[in-house]
Amino acid sequence: MTIKKLLGVMTIAFVAGFSPLLSAQVQTPAPPEVPGAPSVTVEHIKVHGASLEGNLEGESADRDVIVYLPPSYAKQVRRRYPVVYALHGYFIGADQWTHEIHVPQTLEGAFALGASEMIVVLPDAHTSYNGSMYSSSVTTGDFENFIARDLIAYIDGHYRTIPARSSRGLVGHSMGGYGALRIGMKHADVFGSLYVMSPCCLSARDPGPVNADNEKELESVRTPEDSNKINFMLRAELAVAAAWSPDPTNPPLYLDLPYKNGELQQDVIYKWTANAPLAFVDQYILQLKQYRGIALDVGDQDQLKVDTQKMHEVLDRYGLSNSFEIYPGTHTSAVADRIQNHVMPFMSRSLCFQSNCQ
Repeated sequence: MTIKKLLGVMTIAFVAGFSPLLSAQVQTPAPPEVPGAPSVTVEHIKVHGASLEGNLEGESADRDVIVYLPPSYAKQVRRRYPVVYALHGYFIGADQWTHEIHVPQTLEGAFALGASEMIVVLPDAHTSYNGSMYSSSVTTGDFENFIARDLIAYIDGHYRTIPARSSRGLVGHSMGGYGALRIGMKHADVFGSLYVMSPCCLSARDPGPVNADNEKELESVRTPEDSNKINFMLRAELAVAAAWSPDPTNPPLYLDLPYKNGELQQDVIYKWTANAPLAFVDQYILQLKQYRGIALDVGDQDQLKVDTQKMHEVLDRYGLSNSFEIYPGTHTSAVADRIQNHVMPFMSRSLCFQSNCQ
């Protein structure tokens, strides 16, 4: 294979890693409504993230968060509940995520069909480039610790939770699936159950050959707001660079791209590779063994199914108990059904619902 062809393959691989995310705002079908399902209570709040303060991109440290309280919450005032934290994908925020997974209907349906009641929390990690990658970066802010520390401290401090790792679940779809894996591996002391849906970005992605037109277009971006004028894939590249190759000495965007002056920047590519879960999962096996339950799923028409299966195979190779399903569907087509009929029952089985949980 010639170098030109090889670089072309690399480009296709890079695009394939993000192209499913383009469908993140499509309309998704809801499962049939369950007649007589008791209503949950919805609260829209702001949570201040100390971990996000001072980020160079200017992202707000005060984040929108949507909280769903189970039907019995208002009446059983001495009862405490497990909490599931649900992470949205790239290109959308928490509000759009509610429409994609059809909450509160799917939560109400899950409870009515037998899932034990729990609190569900949807934080917003949308940024100027459409997504934080749930990573730790001086440029975007430390969204990893915002989720694992700041948000949990707030929820435990303001709601009747069971404040124990065995009573906390983490789930995410697409970029959120990546975030659930990344945060789940690094913070097994915080979460007890993990559900990963159609995760993006599991493999190291090479950006491919230098493209003079793309480089010129990216050079025209002088502020994060300017990125609204460029195409989706280049904006996604900025999001990845802001999250995985931040550079506090490189204004105005404070990030390093994988090519500069017509040449590939191998040190940047190494940094991106270091943020691929399939590259670092072996370092977190002992942490993953602490989980009460791990599940992965992906649609059979989703380009991300190959890497999702590879992650399942890694877990199997180390003897980690995990469930894995390839179901009929695309990247987003069944996400609401999965929440109601798979994610919530899984959390009901794997989380601890007793106040003396450890």
